[in-house]
Amino acid sequence: MTGTWGTVQLSRTTLRETFTVAEGSSDARTLDLDGQESNPPLTRSVLVARHDNILAMEQGVPLPVTWTDKPERNGYYSVKTAGAALREYVNDTVTSSWKIALERLGAASEVDLQSRLTGVVRLNDFSLTGETWHAPPIGHTTYYTGATSPSTMTRTGADGAMTVYRSIPTNASPRWGCDPAAYLAGRVRINDTLAATGTGFEIEGTEQPLPVAAWTLGNALVNIVPSASAGVLDVQAYTGGAWHSKLWNVTVGGANVAAWDSAAILRNDPEQCVLRLTAPRSPGRVTLDLTLRRGSRTVEGYLQSGAAATLAVYLRTTETNTSVAASGYVVATNNDADGNKFAAGSARSFTAHANGGVSKTSTATLDFWLGVVAGGSSAVSGDAATDLRNMYIGALAEQTYTVRR
Repeated sequence: MTGTWGTVQLSRTTLRETFTVAEGSSDARTLDLDGQESNPPLTRSVLVARHDNILAMEQGVPLPVTWTDKPERNGYYSVKTAGAALREYVNDTVTSSWKIALERLGAASEVDLQSRLTGVVRLNDFSLTGETWHAPPIGHTTYYTGATSPSTMTRTGADGAMTVYRSIPTNASPRWGCDPAAYLAGRVRINDTLAATGTGFEIEGTEQPLPVAAWTLGNALVNIVPSASAGVLDVQAYTGGAWHSKLWNVTVGGANVAAWDSAAILRNDPEQCVLRLTAPRSPGRVTLDLTLRRGSRTVEGYLQSGAAATLAVYLRTTETNTSVAASGYVVATNNDADGNKFAAGSARSFTAHANGGVSKTSTATLDFWLGVVAGGSSAVSGDAATDLRNMYIGALAEQTYTVRR
């Protein structure tokens, strides 16, 4: 008998579907999977990336799992244990034999996803209250925040049109439904661009290395790529059906930081990812934390130096800009060739950089945000520079759970 194998999509990772799933029930309903990935037909780098993803899967968080040939098992699960054995026959084949034990949380018809938004608005020097907002996956349904409903807007990215909920009621923990097959649309993702061709291989979890100069951090609206030049970030915005780049210098004491010598993943969830970049400085070091949230048009940054200096993040190519630093942001005066305007800001007092950006003297830390006003002078409500600033100030910590309907 001949045929093709189906696939099991386990969170961000696609694996070959085997004939059997072993299920059990005691204090919880469980499902055990095992299988093997091999080179060939996979390339060695993709096989090793899948192997590492299995071992890096985080426990205790809801993961969407779907099958080609067993769709009645589609649902949300959490990982109990995971293991994989890598076997290499030199100049011949490479295999990864894996086993994963899952706890069933429920099918889409049984459970809601709940986004627990906690904390307070960002401390700032401008007496701003910010705007609390939230963006669930593109394929979500039945969004519920209690007696008071938020307003909505739409942002269209590379994954499609995403609904962003604005002015979330105080202390609300939104609940929403989502088919597991649609859960990843619009997610934040970190890709290792050495592991495969094209955009690379998507990383699972935090417990694995990331090539220091070969990664991307994106959410289908914003994409950040390390530039070939030391101390330069390529921040791309998806507008008008295409990606558009702007290069940003990251400087300490008036000079670009040295080439990054490490990249570490601090958080890697569909709703939010955080990367930490580290570069040497004589003496000491510089660290830059980059945070990206699902549905956001801006990337958040936190730059730290071991000693006080002038810290700055600004456009590599000057654009005429209007400083509203007294209110926490800087924005391009005119639309660029793509019909957008750059925007940047900070929660703390700063000086606008002449190129377009933020600068602060005699400090060891600088928080900032970078992005574009999509549509420029014709931006819709929610995408104006003041809206981006308010959403940066008002963004709350988010964690996703499953709850019975």
